Amino acid sequence: MCDYSLHAVASRPAKVGETLISMTFRGTATRGFALESEPTVAVCMLPGTELAFVEDVRYDSRWLWTRTIRERVAKFNSIETHIPDRHHDAIEFADGRHVLVTQLCEGQRVTVLQLPVSKQPAERRPGMAEDVPASQATPIRRISIT
Repeated sequence: MCDYSLHAVASRPAKVGETLISMTFRGTATRGFALESEPTVAVCMLPGTELAFVEDVRYDSRWLWTRTIRERVAKFNSIETHIPDRHHDAIEFADGRHVLVTQLCEGQRVTVLQLPVSKQPAERRPGMAEDVPASQATPIRRISIT
């Protein structure tokens, strides 16, 4: 997912293992992630994408001060999605704190560790056989009808 303010910027989905950099995209006031070699293409993430920052996370607080969170592993998430025309892309830390991606200081490097599971498991219907190990399975009896 990329914030609403990046809809006019070229984008693509994140890939596991790539290292991205936080930056402000030309023509916007929004920060996001991109490859250093492709600074005009926003790299979008799904909620639940796991990230590892190279250094402790730095972010702008009230435009004048920079704060540091002494954490390096986080998940990408979306917050307050019910409020339109507002930044929603955020980094979520293990203790529940969130920092909007647009508040991240520029130049921070982050590696995509893991993408969230995107496939929904098959829906189980009543009466479907449960998956059980072969050692616990009941043998099937064949009945012959004459």
